[in-house]
Amino acid sequence: MKPAVIVFPASNCDRDAAVAIEKICGVKPHMVWHGDSALPDVDLIVIPGGFSFGDYLRCGAMAARSPIMREVVARANQGTPVLGICNGFQVLTEAGLLPGVLMRNAHLKFVCRDVQLRVESDQSVFTRTYSAGETITIPVAHHEGNYFADEATLDDLEQNGQIAFRYVNGNPNGAQRDIAGIFNKERNVLGMMPHPERMIEPALGGSDGARMFESLVASL
Repeated sequence: MKPAVIVFPASNCDRDAAVAIEKICGVKPHMVWHGDSALPDVDLIVIPGGFSFGDYLRCGAMAARSPIMREVVARANQGTPVLGICNGFQVLTEAGLLPGVLMRNAHLKFVCRDVQLRVESDQSVFTRTYSAGETITIPVAHHEGNYFADEATLDDLEQNGQIAFRYVNGNPNGAQRDIAGIFNKERNVLGMMPHPERMIEPALGGSDGARMFESLVASL
């Protein structure tokens, strides 16, 4: 496994992602600066959470136009798995790799707590260690996690099996159809608002997030 974590100005979960990858996957990821124009030979790209470029303009909008994102988009289109977490999800929608947008939470407040998710699909490199229909616990921490897309796009996501996770027992941000994470059509790109890297061992409250990285280890 050869992972890379993309680092933008004001990313703040890049180290958390790197620690989780090294602990579970047994390999240190390449830490790639946003201003670089090339990626090393990798088989997984992680776009971490945080507040890239201070969340000016729309969240993720400036990061999506960083030089390295041209290469991220090219690699994704060639089939390399790309995982976007929280701000990373916002970056992926702004870069056009995933449909829809992440708007401000419906209650206009920052939310930081554990949430329960239903696994909608276990048919991807990211989710093979879960079972479809299973409920897992992963934390969220965001102000703009309210997933929005037009009805036709939402229907396409449903029909194509592109919804990865849905909030259950309480929607923390008003996301349409309780969507917490989606795939692209090829299922090699996953964007999700919850933070799996923050739930990788009992000392952090549980290990449901670790299973995503275990799935990647088994698949790559």
